[in-house]
Amino acid sequence: MAMQLDTSGGDDDELNATINTTPLVDVMLVLLIIFLITIPVVTHTVPLKLPRAVDKPRVTKPENVTISVTRNGDIYWGERKIDSSAQLLPMLVAKARLNPQPKVEIRGDQSARYEFVGKIVFLCEKAGLTSVNFIIQPPSR
Repeated sequence: MAMQLDTSGGDDDELNATINTTPLVDVMLVLLIIFLITIPVVTHTVPLKLPRAVDKPRVTKPENVTISVTRNGDIYWGERKIDSSAQLLPMLVAKARLNPQPKVEIRGDQSARYEFVGKIVFLCEKAGLTSVNFIIQPPSR
């Protein structure tokens, strides 16, 4: 319990503006305990066996276009090396004309500069391709 001593010389008309929070804390702790006990009783649901999520390895469809960018900026269409972005653009335009359009999967080396991968994304946009994906290595568990 808080106690204040008046050292100003006997002026007893001052208002004591302190709040004792001990009863508030006691009430809050009691409420917390009550809620922790009653919540498991209240949350009854219909017993169901829910499906489990399974990580499946991604299967690349043969019609998808895989473009790889190495650390040095070399570009590969599948496993065939492309000499320049000027050679890549007509190939992308030809794929963009197909109906339905194939998905473009860009595999960029972790150490490759952003500029190299960004050029490929720009060329895909310029060719009119609507689905461009980045392929990454999933984290190990």
